[in-house]
Amino acid sequence: MSKLLARSRVQKVIEQYRTYFRDKSFLVSTGSAILLFALSLWINFHAGIYATSRSSNYVTDVILSNIPVFHPEFLFVYGSVLLWVFVGILCLAKPRIIPFTLKSIALFVLVRAVFISITHIGPFPTHMEINPASIVGDFTFGGDLFFSGHTGLPFLMALIFWENRFLRYTFIIASVVFAVVVLLAHLHYSIDVLGAFFITYTIFHIAEVIFKKDQRFLNAKNIESIFPK
Repeated sequence: MSKLLARSRVQKVIEQYRTYFRDKSFLVSTGSAILLFALSLWINFHAGIYATSRSSNYVTDVILSNIPVFHPEFLFVYGSVLLWVFVGILCLAKPRIIPFTLKSIALFVLVRAVFISITHIGPFPTHMEINPASIVGDFTFGGDLFFSGHTGLPFLMALIFWENRFLRYTFIIASVVFAVVVLLAHLHYSIDVLGAFFITYTIFHIAEVIFKKDQRFLNAKNIESIFPK
């Protein structure tokens, strides 16, 4: 019975892909989303290098100055990987959500690239050292502090999938966990973490306006069908 159910679900996904690949508007939207996402990563890479090279002195912080530095590297690195594998699976299972989701992430990365380029506060003197050979080593530079991507991106996913209670709370919990992790590791200042929630909320609503046509693929029924409420 379980094998039949699994086979039925796979067939439904395959049928979805057949339908979507015949839809020119979906293909154009997905292609532009991939290009925008790639561009945002390229800009973010150079913005991170620039911000790190121009970073100045550190500042005191009401939280970091009063707690010792911890080393939750496993959560910081592999928690991020697990989160984005999960998001990738969601997108592959429901390809209609790819355009708006990917463009919203790209907008987030672009906005953050602007912020880190104009804010050059140095990292807190005591902080967890990230292995440059790790999976996230190429995406963390040291001077790219404001605002926290580890906190903001899961919150952005919560806003995108808000109609689904399971996904909403899963991503909110992930966002809070990462907020605690980066503070314990002294990798971000308190303002980086708190500001991430407010800026991300704004980014999401900007994405709703800019990518309104793409959001039509992301209707409430489609989100609710990913996981049961």
